[in-house]
Amino acid sequence: MRHLRQALLWPLRLMPVAGNRKAPWQILRDMGDSSPWREVVDEYTGDGGSFHERHYHEFTAFLPYVQRFLYGEGRSRRQDGGRETGSPMRVFRRHDIARVRMAAKPGDEPLTLDIVHADLYFFFDVDLVLLNLEVSASEISLPQAQELLYRFGRAYPGGWDEDGQPQHCMASVEWLGADGQVLARSDAQQRELFLAHVCEHRAPRVSAHWAFMLQPLVSDHSSEPGLLRFRQIEYYRMPLMGYLALDDPRTLSRADFARLCLITGVGEAGPAAMPHAQHLQDFEQRFCYDRFWEDSGAAPNTRYLCSGHALVVVGQAHSQFFSCRDRGVLAQFRHQHFLLFLIAHFQKAALLMFSDRLAEALMRLDIADPPSIRRFKRSIRESFAGFLRFTHRYWFHEISQQSHVKALWHMCEQNLELEPLYAEVKERIKDMNSYLDADSLRRQANTVVRLTVVTIFGLIGTVTTGFLGMNLIAEADAPPAKKLFYFAAVFIPTIFLTFYTMTKSKGLSDFLDALSDERLSAWQKFKALAAVWRRAEE
Repeated sequence: MRHLRQALLWPLRLMPVAGNRKAPWQILRDMGDSSPWREVVDEYTGDGGSFHERHYHEFTAFLPYVQRFLYGEGRSRRQDGGRETGSPMRVFRRHDIARVRMAAKPGDEPLTLDIVHADLYFFFDVDLVLLNLEVSASEISLPQAQELLYRFGRAYPGGWDEDGQPQHCMASVEWLGADGQVLARSDAQQRELFLAHVCEHRAPRVSAHWAFMLQPLVSDHSSEPGLLRFRQIEYYRMPLMGYLALDDPRTLSRADFARLCLITGVGEAGPAAMPHAQHLQDFEQRFCYDRFWEDSGAAPNTRYLCSGHALVVVGQAHSQFFSCRDRGVLAQFRHQHFLLFLIAHFQKAALLMFSDRLAEALMRLDIADPPSIRRFKRSIRESFAGFLRFTHRYWFHEISQQSHVKALWHMCEQNLELEPLYAEVKERIKDMNSYLDADSLRRQANTVVRLTVVTIFGLIGTVTTGFLGMNLIAEADAPPAKKLFYFAAVFIPTIFLTFYTMTKSKGLSDFLDALSDERLSAWQKFKALAAVWRRAEE
């Protein structure tokens, strides 16, 4: 294998911090020199010298509403009457990590890769951040590439073997600075740390090297202080993209392509064994885009593999178009294809975040505690409004009319099952909102019933006093103190009687229903009246 690119994309949910109202990217930007991350200000349009032909191809690949999401308005319209018209994405990049040195298994020769870039993607009005890390290597073997794709993007070990060695992840990972100094290393061998963390917090512990990469973002289950706190929202295997330039892709077997597509590693059964053979009878139809899988064309023998979790492109290293960074497949992989992969996983992560919010709101609900009920209603209303904004701002059924971009988008969308997930979350939020509406109508109906009961029983006194002319006591010329005494003597019992009637309004309402029912006898109606006070005793 002449050249390898691996791009990891790790979606994380940002947790609110009490007393903080700033957007997450504003907090990170305001940290200044205390943070290694720097905002990429207008990376796409930038100054005239940073705009290249590959950026133009990237822009024109997408439909207009997707362009507005990715790039916002041009510089000439950046401020429209004080309203920000830039992209709803904010990108931050760190430059202190230059390379990564890693070994797949204990005793393996360490492999050093270059860090192409490390970015954080924030989104307006959505509490998510996506870590994007791109690495590159040259002149490595296919088994090394398979193990790298399989093991590198793991947030923490999946387990340990009987010797205490971590499973399914790299045996060792070290971030290196430009001078070769080790900035951080993995701690996957320290099993007790991970076990104790899960036992105490009921949440996994992020490996030390990934925790270092994300700083000053800290795990919400960590004891470390920080205004930017995150929680895992998906499986601990990070979604990834792979670019593989080989001497002859045709030498790869069907099993090799399946392992690259499904990111299964080399496998214990050997390279010739087909992984999950009983489930991959239609492998080519489900996971392969073979429009360019032929001996002719600008980039012959180029094959795209898409499982949703991974998007991999394999091609000939000696093809100039396949390796071109400005117009070829490598440029498309790093721009158009990366963005469609980013949009798909952003949509999935956002939907999972809304689902988590609903579950958390229900967990915190205590129907016997009025403040808890109010917080629950406020949380559901906010989720409903946020989901509407997400739908109209970020939910796309089509992102491009270019045939290969459109095809890869639909493969990502279908394999990630975005449409069923969207429908499920939409239905859940709709049910929650319908419940709140029904509850509000129920409360309003109860209030109307109580007011009706009070009005009916108050009508008796009103008609009686009105008939007598309101002059039961002729004290029109009495001193003011005496008048005030009579007023209080009537006002206080009236207030008491009104509130007492409100208290008994439900029972009195049942009595009025019984009283109006001609099928009931007088005795049954009398029992309905007596039940007003009997219920209170029960």
